[in-house]
Amino acid sequence: MWISKKIFLFSALLLVGSSLSIVACKRVAVTNRSQLSLIPESQMIAMSSEQYAQVIKQGPLSTNQTQVAMVKRVGNTIKTAVEKYMAEQGRSKELEGYNWEFNLIQNDTTVNAWCMPGGKVAFYTAILPVCVDENGVAVVMGHEVAHAIAHHGNERMSQGILAQAGGEAIDIALSNKSAATRQLFDVAYGAGAQYGVILPFSRKHESEADKMGLVFMAMAGYDPHVAVDFWKRMSAVSGGQAPPEFMSTHPSDARRVADLEAFLPEAMKYYKPK
Repeated sequence: MWISKKIFLFSALLLVGSSLSIVACKRVAVTNRSQLSLIPESQMIAMSSEQYAQVIKQGPLSTNQTQVAMVKRVGNTIKTAVEKYMAEQGRSKELEGYNWEFNLIQNDTTVNAWCMPGGKVAFYTAILPVCVDENGVAVVMGHEVAHAIAHHGNERMSQGILAQAGGEAIDIALSNKSAATRQLFDVAYGAGAQYGVILPFSRKHESEADKMGLVFMAMAGYDPHVAVDFWKRMSAVSGGQAPPEFMSTHPSDARRVADLEAFLPEAMKYYKPK
C-alpha cells in the first residue's frame, strides 16, 4: 500500500507540470541519505519566518546580555561553518532565502532549543546550565541547525502529503496558503510553537542531526569530543523521569554515546581549532 501510494502521488505530480519539477528524492548533506522532498524550500522558509516571528513576539527574550551574546556568537560561528561546508560541496543554492536569527528566550523550565528552515534558531535559558559553556552551546547549535540543513521538516511534511495521496495532496503541494498546508506545517513543527512547543523529530532524524552537528561544530573550531559529555549531562537532567523535550525521541543514552564516539574520527577530519 505504501509503495502504491507513492507511485500514484509521484505520477499525479508529474502531470501537474513544471511547477512541481523540484519534487524529487534529495540527498542529505554529510550523510548522503536519500529523502523525499515535496515542498519548495522557499515555502518552508516563508512559513517558518511567520511562525518564528510569533515565537519571538511571545518571548520573553532574555535580558542577560552575556548569555545572549554567547548564543549569537556561537550561532554566527556555526552559520559560517555551514555556509563554508555547503559551498565546498557545491550546495550553496540550498541556503538561498536563509535569513539567520539566533535568539535566547527566557524560560527556566523548558530544556530545549530548535532551528526552523531559513536559519531561525531559538534557545531557552533552561538549557544553558546543561551546556555549561560555549562549547556545550556549540553542540546544541550544531545539532539544531543540522535539522534545518537536512530539511527534516520538509521531509516530515512530505510524508504527510504522501499519506494523503490523491488530488488533495497535489493541492497541498501547490498552495502555500491552504489550510491543509498550514496543518501539515503545524504537524511538522508543533501547532503550539509560539508557546515553546516544537515537536521532536524521529530518532532517525535525531541521529542524523547528531552526526551533521559534529561536523559543523568541528568546522567552526569547537572540539566535537565535548558532545559526548554534553549528552551525558543531558541524560542526567531527566533524573530517571521522563526526558526533557530536547531528548524525547532521541536515541537511548548508551546508543547515542556509542554512535557519537564512532563518528568522532570522521568529524575530527573537519576540526580546525580556533
